[in-house]
Amino acid sequence: MDLNKVLLIGRLTRDPELRYIASGAAVCEFGLAVNRYFRRSDGEQGKDTCFVDIVAWGRQGETCNEFLKKGSGCLIEGRLAFDSWETPEGQKRSRLRVVADRVQFMPRAGGARTEQGGSAEAAEGSESYQQFQSPGAEPPADPDVPF
Repeated sequence: MDLNKVLLIGRLTRDPELRYIASGAAVCEFGLAVNRYFRRSDGEQGKDTCFVDIVAWGRQGETCNEFLKKGSGCLIEGRLAFDSWETPEGQKRSRLRVVADRVQFMPRAGGARTEQGGSAEAAEGSESYQQFQSPGAEPPADPDVPF
């Protein structure tokens, strides 16, 4: 039995970048920093930070681009994807990143809170600001765009 499921909570390391591929589908990419706190053998608290590339497709990607920015907190539920491609110079490249199936926006500290638990700034203009879930469809294939 196989399982490819990822759950992450962290903060964006950069503003989301939205683009549209040849088929017209939206693709939003951003980085996420996820901290892990632990106690060292000497009793001091330590922290490791893991930096993860995230991609969100379709309307979910457009929503992420609209409401998230560098420093925003979010919960990502998705799957790992391994991408490989060749540069124009003939070099082979590869990366592992997370394809988001669901993105839940987290409230900013100190912001006005809404009944749903998010910040009022994020709620303006959208009933579904707090969570956006894709219908589970695979992203469209576009051979010209390595991701």
